[in-house]
Amino acid sequence: MEQNQDQLVKALQAAQMYYYQDLPMKKIAVELGVSHSTVSRLLAWARSNGLVEIRIHDLRSRSSPLEELIKLHFRLREVRVVPVSELAGEEMWQERVARAAAAYLNQLMEPNMILGVAWGNTVNQIAAHLTPKALLDAHVVQLNGGGSIPTLGNYSSGDIITQFANNFDAQAHLLPAPAFFEFAETRQAMWRERSVRRILEMQEQADIFLFSVGSFADNSSSAVYRSDYLSEKDYAEMRQQGVVGDIANVMLRADGNFSDLPINERACGPDLALFHQVDRAVCVLSGPQKLSGLRAALAGGYLTDLIIDEPTARKLVQLFSAA
Repeated sequence: MEQNQDQLVKALQAAQMYYYQDLPMKKIAVELGVSHSTVSRLLAWARSNGLVEIRIHDLRSRSSPLEELIKLHFRLREVRVVPVSELAGEEMWQERVARAAAAYLNQLMEPNMILGVAWGNTVNQIAAHLTPKALLDAHVVQLNGGGSIPTLGNYSSGDIITQFANNFDAQAHLLPAPAFFEFAETRQAMWRERSVRRILEMQEQADIFLFSVGSFADNSSSAVYRSDYLSEKDYAEMRQQGVVGDIANVMLRADGNFSDLPINERACGPDLALFHQVDRAVCVLSGPQKLSGLRAALAGGYLTDLIIDEPTARKLVQLFSAA
């Protein structure tokens, strides 16, 4: 405990001298009686633990032309296009997008808020890049079911939700259910349980939803499609019914319709009508293979905010410009 307190004090001193007094690291090292590399580590620790927040004030227009084009076309509240080289590869695209989403979420979250989180590969990466921000009376509620997730390194969906809750010093509300039920009747019975009803009611009260979209074209990386939740028969039926992707385990057709798909009677996911009611529905994604799912989500009006890598954003614009 004393060691952590000493690190906190030294990190604050180093940050104040570096950012407020504009002292070079070499001089800070002399004043603190530590090495140059220790000062560098203290400054990095201060940033990663929320002691320092760096903001860039872009003196150009508020949004880039690409962001503005997407925002106006789809009538979105906010669009963040993350600059990244097309040559960097999709793994780097996702990592950069996750970092940007984590920073954006910190800006949005305030005391007394309820954050609804839909687990998945992208959201798991966002959790890894969060910066601690303690909030009074904040809550994080799980939007979709799922137990242990081998594709996420044996994380459980509950681990991801708890990670978000810990970051904001918030209370976690977990949904104790599989991603998909074997029978629709089982889901109906569970939805009548008082403990589950409390979770569903909290979803309805959420201020922010954070989610990504799954896509059939992306079944190599989307957590739901890589796991054994669904059978080959399920996939064949969904293809026949025109399913192109999902939000929080709820399957979508290209036009955003989800209401008459049999698979959704077994899905442990939220009523997508809630995405029309919540103040901010923040969708985060990277990679062109996600575009079929994203376009379905946009057609259904299920997002207010979009965070996306630049190469994929340009492909999205090409698609609607050619239509």
